[in-house]
Amino acid sequence: MKRPQGYDRQTDQVSARPAASERPPSETTPRAVSPERAASPARTATEPVPIVEAPSRAAETSPYDRLPSNRDISRALRAARKERKRVERGEVRRFTKRSRRRRRAWLAAGGVLAALVLGVTLLAFSPVLALKHIEVTGASRLDPKAIEAKLGDQLGKPLPLLDQAGISHDLAAFPLIRSYTVESHPPDTIVIRVVERQPIGAVQEGAAFVLVDAAKVPISSTAARPEGVPLITAAGGSADKDAGSAFAAAASVLSALPAATLAQVDTISATTKDDVSFTLRGSGATVVWGSAEDSDLKAADLAALLAGAGGASHYDVSSPHSVTTG
Repeated sequence: MKRPQGYDRQTDQVSARPAASERPPSETTPRAVSPERAASPARTATEPVPIVEAPSRAAETSPYDRLPSNRDISRALRAARKERKRVERGEVRRFTKRSRRRRRAWLAAGGVLAALVLGVTLLAFSPVLALKHIEVTGASRLDPKAIEAKLGDQLGKPLPLLDQAGISHDLAAFPLIRSYTVESHPPDTIVIRVVERQPIGAVQEGAAFVLVDAAKVPISSTAARPEGVPLITAAGGSADKDAGSAFAAAASVLSALPAATLAQVDTISATTKDDVSFTLRGSGATVVWGSAEDSDLKAADLAALLAGAGGASHYDVSSPHSVTTG
Protein backbone atom coordinates (compact mmCIF):
# COMPACT_ATOMS: atom_id res chain seq x y z
CA MET A 1 0.00 0.00 0.00
CA LYS A 2 1.31 3.39 -0.81
CA ARG A 3 2.30 5.38 2.19
CA PRO A 4 1.12 8.92 2.43
CA GLN A 5 3.57 11.75 1.95
CA GLY A 6 5.50 12.62 5.06
CA TYR A 7 5.36 9.12 6.45
CA ASP A 8 8.52 8.16 8.21
CA ARG A 9 9.49 4.53 8.74
CA GLN A 10 11.60 5.28 11.75
CA THR A 11 8.80 7.32 13.31
CA ASP A 12 6.55 4.43 12.69
CA GLN A 13 9.06 2.09 14.34
CA VAL A 14 9.39 4.39 17.35
CA SER A 15 5.70 4.64 17.73
CA ALA A 16 5.37 0.92 17.33
CA ARG A 17 7.72 0.26 20.28
CA PRO A 18 5.99 -0.43 23.56
CA ALA A 19 6.12 2.09 26.35
CA ALA A 20 8.67 1.87 29.08
CA SER A 21 6.10 0.67 31.52
CA GLU A 22 5.13 -2.10 29.17
CA ARG A 23 8.70 -3.31 28.51
CA PRO A 24 10.20 -6.21 30.37
CA PRO A 25 12.42 -5.34 33.39
CA SER A 26 15.54 -6.15 31.48
CA GLU A 27 14.66 -3.54 28.89
CA THR A 28 13.75 -0.79 31.41
CA THR A 29 17.12 -1.05 33.20
CA PRO A 30 19.16 1.99 32.28
CA ARG A 31 22.30 1.21 30.34
CA ALA A 32 25.67 2.86 30.88
CA VAL A 33 26.44 5.40 28.29
CA SER A 34 30.01 5.93 27.17
CA PRO A 35 31.38 9.45 27.58
CA GLU A 36 31.77 9.82 23.84
CA ARG A 37 28.19 8.91 23.28
CA ALA A 38 27.04 11.21 26.08
CA ALA A 39 28.97 14.11 24.71
CA SER A 40 27.65 13.62 21.22
CA PRO A 41 24.41 15.40 20.42
CA ALA A 42 21.35 13.29 20.54
CA ARG A 43 20.14 11.96 17.34
CA THR A 44 16.87 13.21 16.19
CA ALA A 45 14.18 10.89 15.53
CA THR A 46 14.27 11.63 11.90
CA GLU A 47 18.06 11.22 11.49
CA PRO A 48 18.86 8.09 9.51
CA VAL A 49 21.09 5.47 11.17
CA PRO A 50 24.18 4.74 9.10
CA ILE A 51 24.48 1.17 8.04
CA VAL A 52 28.09 -0.24 7.99
CA GLU A 53 28.55 -3.28 5.90
CA ALA A 54 30.86 -5.98 7.29
CA PRO A 55 33.78 -6.97 5.06
CA SER A 56 33.06 -9.96 2.97
CA ARG A 57 34.73 -13.31 3.76
CA ALA A 58 35.97 -13.52 0.20
CA ALA A 59 38.05 -10.36 0.71
CA GLU A 60 39.58 -11.75 3.92
CA THR A 61 40.68 -15.07 2.32
CA SER A 62 42.02 -13.69 -0.94
CA PRO A 63 44.86 -15.97 -2.29
CA TYR A 64 46.89 -12.90 -3.15
CA ASP A 65 47.08 -12.00 0.54
CA ARG A 66 48.77 -15.38 1.28
CA LEU A 67 51.58 -15.00 -1.33
CA PRO A 68 55.09 -14.33 0.25
CA SER A 69 56.98 -11.23 -0.68
CA ASN A 70 60.28 -11.19 -2.58
CA ARG A 71 62.12 -10.50 0.64
CA ASP A 72 60.53 -13.50 2.29
CA ILE A 73 61.46 -15.66 -0.69
CA SER A 74 65.10 -14.46 -0.63
CA ARG A 75 65.31 -15.07 3.12
CA ALA A 76 63.93 -18.58 2.71
CA LEU A 77 66.39 -19.36 -0.12
CA ARG A 78 69.33 -18.15 1.95
CA ALA A 79 68.23 -20.26 4.88
CA ALA A 80 67.83 -23.30 2.60
CA ARG A 81 71.31 -22.82 1.10
CA LYS A 82 72.81 -22.41 4.53
CA GLU A 83 71.14 -25.57 5.77
CA ARG A 84 72.24 -27.50 2.68
CA LYS A 85 75.86 -26.41 3.18
CA ARG A 86 75.72 -27.39 6.83
CA VAL A 87 74.42 -30.84 5.92
CA GLU A 88 77.03 -31.26 3.18
CA ARG A 89 79.84 -30.27 5.55
CA GLY A 90 78.61 -32.82 8.05
CA GLU A 91 78.53 -35.55 5.40
CA VAL A 92 82.00 -34.64 4.18
CA ARG A 93 83.37 -34.76 7.72
CA ARG A 94 81.69 -38.09 8.32
CA PHE A 95 83.05 -39.75 5.17
CA THR A 96 86.55 -38.23 5.48
CA LYS A 97 87.05 -38.86 9.19
CA ARG A 98 89.48 -41.74 8.64
CA SER A 99 91.52 -39.91 5.99
CA ARG A 100 91.71 -36.81 8.14
CA ARG A 101 92.88 -38.88 11.07
CA ARG A 102 95.51 -40.55 8.90
CA ARG A 103 96.60 -37.17 7.53
CA ARG A 104 96.95 -35.80 11.05
CA ALA A 105 99.07 -38.82 12.02
CA TRP A 106 101.33 -38.31 9.00
CA LEU A 107 101.66 -34.61 9.73
CA ALA A 108 102.53 -35.32 13.35
CA ALA A 109 105.15 -37.91 12.32
CA GLY A 110 106.58 -35.52 9.75
CA GLY A 111 106.78 -32.77 12.33
CA VAL A 112 108.60 -35.03 14.79
CA LEU A 113 111.01 -36.20 12.07
CA ALA A 114 111.69 -32.64 10.96
CA ALA A 115 112.34 -31.61 14.55
CA LEU A 116 114.76 -34.52 15.00
CA VAL A 117 116.61 -33.74 11.78
CA LEU A 118 116.85 -30.09 12.71
CA GLY A 119 118.08 -30.94 16.19
CA VAL A 120 120.69 -33.40 14.91
CA THR A 121 121.87 -30.92 12.29
CA LEU A 122 122.24 -28.14 14.82
CA LEU A 123 124.02 -30.51 17.19
CA ALA A 124 126.34 -31.76 14.45
CA PHE A 125 127.54 -28.26 13.62
CA SER A 126 127.83 -27.19 17.24
CA PRO A 127 131.16 -27.13 19.11
CA VAL A 128 129.78 -29.78 21.47
CA LEU A 129 130.78 -32.54 19.01
CA ALA A 130 134.18 -31.11 18.13
CA LEU A 131 136.98 -33.71 17.96
CA LYS A 132 139.34 -33.53 20.92
CA HIS A 133 140.75 -37.05 21.39
CA ILE A 134 142.15 -39.66 18.93
CA GLU A 135 142.73 -43.25 20.06
CA VAL A 136 144.64 -45.86 18.01
CA THR A 137 144.24 -49.60 18.62
CA GLY A 138 145.66 -52.71 16.91
CA ALA A 139 149.14 -51.31 16.33
CA SER A 140 152.08 -53.48 17.43
CA ARG A 141 154.89 -52.62 15.04
CA LEU A 142 153.64 -49.08 14.56
CA ASP A 143 153.79 -46.33 17.17
CA PRO A 144 150.21 -45.24 18.06
CA LYS A 145 151.45 -41.81 19.07
CA ALA A 146 152.89 -41.31 15.58
CA ILE A 147 149.49 -42.12 14.03
CA GLU A 148 147.69 -39.76 16.42
CA ALA A 149 150.11 -36.97 15.60
CA LYS A 150 149.62 -37.57 11.87
CA LEU A 151 145.84 -37.15 12.30
CA GLY A 152 146.20 -33.98 14.35
CA ASP A 153 144.81 -31.81 11.55
CA GLN A 154 141.36 -33.30 12.24
CA LEU A 155 141.20 -31.93 15.78
CA GLY A 156 138.53 -29.29 16.36
CA LYS A 157 136.21 -30.50 13.59
CA PRO A 158 132.70 -31.75 14.43
CA LEU A 159 132.54 -35.54 14.35
CA PRO A 160 130.00 -35.73 11.48
CA LEU A 161 132.17 -33.41 9.39
CA LEU A 162 135.48 -35.23 9.67
CA ASP A 163 137.46 -35.39 6.42
CA GLN A 164 137.50 -39.10 5.62
CA ALA A 165 139.62 -38.55 2.54
CA GLY A 166 142.13 -36.62 4.64
CA ILE A 167 142.26 -39.44 7.21
CA SER A 168 142.88 -41.99 4.43
CA HIS A 169 145.64 -39.82 2.99
CA ASP A 170 147.31 -39.46 6.38
CA LEU A 171 147.21 -43.19 7.14
CA ALA A 172 148.61 -44.03 3.71
CA ALA A 173 151.94 -42.76 5.03
CA PHE A 174 152.18 -45.95 7.12
CA PRO A 175 152.79 -48.93 4.77
CA LEU A 176 152.33 -51.39 7.64
CA ILE A 177 148.63 -50.52 7.86
CA ARG A 178 146.75 -53.01 5.73
CA SER A 179 143.28 -51.72 6.65
CA TYR A 180 141.63 -49.50 9.24
CA THR A 181 138.23 -48.43 10.55
CA VAL A 182 137.16 -45.15 12.12
CA GLU A 183 134.67 -45.25 14.99
CA SER A 184 133.05 -42.10 16.35
CA HIS A 185 132.51 -41.98 20.10
CA PRO A 186 130.53 -38.82 20.86
CA PRO A 187 130.92 -36.25 22.04
CA ASP A 188 134.61 -35.66 21.22
CA THR A 189 136.51 -38.92 20.49
CA ILE A 190 137.33 -41.14 17.52
CA VAL A 191 138.92 -44.60 17.65
CA ILE A 192 141.17 -45.73 14.79
CA ARG A 193 141.33 -49.53 14.63
CA VAL A 194 144.23 -50.57 12.40
CA VAL A 195 145.11 -53.99 10.99
CA GLU A 196 148.83 -54.29 10.37
CA ARG A 197 150.36 -56.19 7.53
CA GLN A 198 151.72 -59.58 8.53
CA PRO A 199 154.96 -60.68 6.87
CA ILE A 200 154.88 -64.03 5.12
CA GLY A 201 158.57 -64.09 4.26
CA ALA A 202 161.58 -62.15 3.19
CA VAL A 203 162.93 -61.39 -0.26
CA GLN A 204 166.55 -60.54 -0.94
CA GLU A 205 167.15 -57.27 -2.76
CA GLY A 206 170.85 -56.81 -3.29
CA ALA A 207 172.59 -56.99 0.06
CA ALA A 208 169.37 -56.31 2.04
CA PHE A 209 166.56 -58.56 3.15
CA VAL A 210 163.08 -57.08 2.99
CA LEU A 211 160.11 -58.44 4.92
CA VAL A 212 157.02 -58.56 2.70
CA ASP A 213 153.39 -59.55 3.16
CA ALA A 214 151.18 -61.50 0.76
CA ALA A 215 150.71 -58.38 -1.37
CA LYS A 216 154.53 -58.05 -1.58
CA VAL A 217 154.37 -54.75 0.30
CA PRO A 218 157.68 -54.01 2.09
CA ILE A 219 157.34 -53.99 5.85
CA SER A 220 160.90 -53.59 7.00
CA SER A 221 164.42 -53.99 5.66
CA THR A 222 167.51 -55.39 7.36
CA ALA A 223 171.05 -56.20 6.34
CA ALA A 224 170.85 -59.70 7.84
CA ARG A 225 168.26 -62.32 7.04
CA PRO A 226 165.31 -62.07 9.45
CA GLU A 227 164.83 -65.02 11.77
CA GLY A 228 161.66 -67.11 11.87
CA VAL A 229 160.41 -66.31 8.35
CA PRO A 230 161.05 -68.20 5.09
CA LEU A 231 163.22 -66.77 2.36
CA ILE A 232 161.15 -66.42 -0.81
CA THR A 233 162.79 -66.91 -4.20
CA ALA A 234 160.10 -66.23 -6.77
CA ALA A 235 159.65 -63.69 -9.51
CA GLY A 236 156.62 -61.62 -10.34
CA GLY A 237 154.17 -59.51 -8.41
CA SER A 238 151.44 -60.27 -5.91
CA ALA A 239 148.12 -61.88 -6.75
CA ASP A 240 146.50 -58.42 -6.86
CA LYS A 241 148.75 -57.42 -9.74
CA ASP A 242 149.51 -60.78 -11.41
CA ALA A 243 147.51 -63.80 -10.32
CA GLY A 244 149.62 -66.13 -12.47
CA SER A 245 153.00 -65.06 -11.15
CA ALA A 246 155.39 -67.38 -9.29
CA PHE A 247 155.38 -65.08 -6.24
CA ALA A 248 151.56 -65.19 -6.06
CA ALA A 249 151.66 -69.02 -6.06
CA ALA A 250 154.35 -69.14 -3.35
CA ALA A 251 152.46 -66.65 -1.18
CA SER A 252 149.24 -68.67 -1.58
CA VAL A 253 151.04 -71.87 -0.45
CA LEU A 254 152.52 -70.17 2.62
CA SER A 255 149.08 -68.78 3.55
CA ALA A 256 147.56 -72.30 3.36
CA LEU A 257 150.12 -74.01 5.61
CA PRO A 258 149.22 -74.65 9.26
CA ALA A 259 151.20 -72.67 11.82
CA ALA A 260 153.17 -75.77 12.93
CA THR A 261 154.23 -76.58 9.35
CA LEU A 262 154.87 -72.94 8.43
CA ALA A 263 157.30 -72.62 11.32
CA GLN A 264 159.46 -75.40 9.74
CA VAL A 265 159.72 -73.79 6.27
CA ASP A 266 163.22 -72.44 5.63
CA THR A 267 163.15 -71.42 1.96
CA ILE A 268 160.46 -71.49 -0.73
CA SER A 269 161.02 -71.12 -4.46
CA ALA A 270 159.03 -71.13 -7.68
CA THR A 271 159.82 -70.38 -11.29
CA THR A 272 156.20 -70.68 -12.45
CA LYS A 273 152.86 -70.95 -10.71
CA ASP A 274 152.92 -74.77 -11.09
CA ASP A 275 156.35 -75.74 -9.60
CA VAL A 276 156.33 -74.47 -6.03
CA SER A 277 158.72 -76.26 -3.66
CA PHE A 278 160.26 -75.51 -0.27
CA THR A 279 162.81 -76.86 2.18
CA LEU A 280 162.33 -77.62 5.85
CA ARG A 281 164.39 -75.98 8.56
CA GLY A 282 166.72 -78.29 10.46
CA SER A 283 166.47 -81.46 8.35
CA GLY A 284 166.87 -79.74 4.98
CA ALA A 285 164.20 -82.04 3.49
CA THR A 286 162.59 -80.94 0.26
CA VAL A 287 158.83 -80.71 -0.31
CA VAL A 288 157.52 -80.72 -3.87
CA TRP A 289 154.20 -78.89 -3.81
CA GLY A 290 153.37 -78.20 -7.45
CA SER A 291 150.62 -75.61 -8.06
CA ALA A 292 148.66 -73.76 -5.43
CA GLU A 293 145.51 -75.75 -6.20
CA ASP A 294 144.18 -78.09 -3.49
CA SER A 295 146.55 -76.48 -1.00
CA ASP A 296 144.37 -77.37 1.99
CA LEU A 297 144.36 -81.08 1.02
CA LYS A 298 148.12 -81.05 0.32
CA ALA A 299 148.78 -79.41 3.69
CA ALA A 300 146.87 -82.19 5.45
CA ASP A 301 148.84 -84.86 3.53
CA LEU A 302 152.14 -83.19 4.42
CA ALA A 303 151.25 -82.98 8.10
CA ALA A 304 150.44 -86.70 8.06
CA LEU A 305 153.74 -87.53 6.29
CA LEU A 306 155.78 -85.46 8.72
CA ALA A 307 154.13 -87.27 11.62
CA GLY A 308 154.54 -90.79 10.08
CA ALA A 309 157.81 -90.46 8.13
CA GLY A 310 159.61 -87.57 9.73
CA GLY A 311 163.07 -88.85 8.81
CA ALA A 312 162.55 -88.66 5.00
CA SER A 313 164.50 -86.21 2.90
CA HIS A 314 161.96 -85.81 0.12
CA TYR A 315 158.17 -85.35 0.18
CA ASP A 316 156.06 -85.07 -2.95
CA VAL A 317 152.49 -83.90 -2.44
CA SER A 318 151.99 -82.39 -5.87
CA SER A 319 149.29 -85.04 -6.42
CA PRO A 320 147.31 -85.10 -3.17
CA HIS A 321 145.78 -88.50 -3.97
CA SER A 322 149.20 -90.09 -4.59
CA VAL A 323 151.89 -88.76 -2.22
CA THR A 324 155.43 -90.14 -2.07
CA THR A 325 158.38 -89.89 0.27
CA GLY A 326 162.02 -90.71 -0.13
